[in-house]
Amino acid sequence: MTYPTVVREAARLVAIEAARAYVANIRPIDLTNPNVLVGHLMAAETLLMEIVATHDEPTEGATR
Repeated sequence: MTYPTVVREAARLVAIEAARAYVANIRPIDLTNPNVLVGHLMAAETLLMEIVATHDEPTEGATR
């Protein structure tokens, strides 16, 4: 499925801003607590996957 370029660009901006907001709100991380570390890594991975997904889907006029 293709999406209008404006919609796809908006989705890209939303995904990138969500990642920026997450990083901006990270407090000092307790490096001795593996549960906290795993949680941050999983959240970061999810945000990165969302960014990649917004760049993978074609926009109007794009050929694959």
